[in-house]
Amino acid sequence: MITIRIRRFSPHQNAKVFAVLSTVGVAIFVWPFWLFLGSSAPWEAQHLHWFVWLAPLFYFVMTYLTVFIGCLVFNLFSSFTGGIEVGVSELPSS
Repeated sequence: MITIRIRRFSPHQNAKVFAVLSTVGVAIFVWPFWLFLGSSAPWEAQHLHWFVWLAPLFYFVMTYLTVFIGCLVFNLFSSFTGGIEVGVSELPSS
């Protein structure tokens, strides 16, 4: 087994990937719900169209900021703690 130590995460790259994943996940669940409610909803619920389009954007921005800050904090403290150790093993060649 090989031990690898992770001492730094790229804040922008990780934040971008997680923000896109969370946005797609929210859209997958929110948009079909909106389509289902669209034809039979009362007048008040028809105003959900703003929520449907803003929720994925909100999730993108908040996930990006959260992961970005989390990576910065990890990078700051990893110099004191030594980072994260991961044990990996090589696969036999086919």
